[in-house]
Amino acid sequence: MDRIVAWYRLGSSIGAVVALVVANLIPLIGVLFFGWSVWNILVIYWLENGIVGVINVLKMSVATGDEVTPGVTLMVNGRPATSATKMGLIPFFIVHYGIFWFVHGIFVLTLPAFFSLMSDDGMTLDLGPVVFAALGLAISHGLSFWWNFLHGGEYRRTAAAALMFAPYKRLVALHITIIFGAFAVMFTGAPAAAVAVLVAIKTAIDLGLHLAEHRGELTPRGVVTN
Repeated sequence: MDRIVAWYRLGSSIGAVVALVVANLIPLIGVLFFGWSVWNILVIYWLENGIVGVINVLKMSVATGDEVTPGVTLMVNGRPATSATKMGLIPFFIVHYGIFWFVHGIFVLTLPAFFSLMSDDGMTLDLGPVVFAALGLAISHGLSFWWNFLHGGEYRRTAAAALMFAPYKRLVALHITIIFGAFAVMFTGAPAAAVAVLVAIKTAIDLGLHLAEHRGELTPRGVVTN
């Protein structure tokens, strides 16, 4: 137990970890006690993707580090990608990530039409609870940004260029699990308990990747581009 607590403290602040778990419990409670459908859960996690993108833009805007890894400087057009170049990197990230988020949104929001061809069961969206759950996740990510990135000083040792593709590793790992799990739940007609298991798995993966990220395990390696 002491080793687990020590790993938590090394990876992130206890407050940020607690906020992450609590925020992820909101969809779980919705599934178990309020009958939320898989579609509600997917919409919540899609909105979370947008929140992660916004937080990453904030990180890029305040990051002051110049090295992607110690001793390795990222090169862009033959020049070091110092903090001065982040004003060009931020719009690129917004467009690149925005397209990713938009396409993901089309898939999620049109899912009921696709599913209606495979089943007679309908899916409804509980907009109020979805927004509430998304707000909880936004608070969680915002707290992590404040406590780990700003208060913890990560911004001083993180280059804006290193953040360009940082969100994708976490999101791809999470949402491949979520999407395949959601399809399995829908096509097998599994009960709410199965959806709850899916949410619990997402929470566990999210927590593990969060801790790994703030321990530096997900820091991109230096890449030289022309």
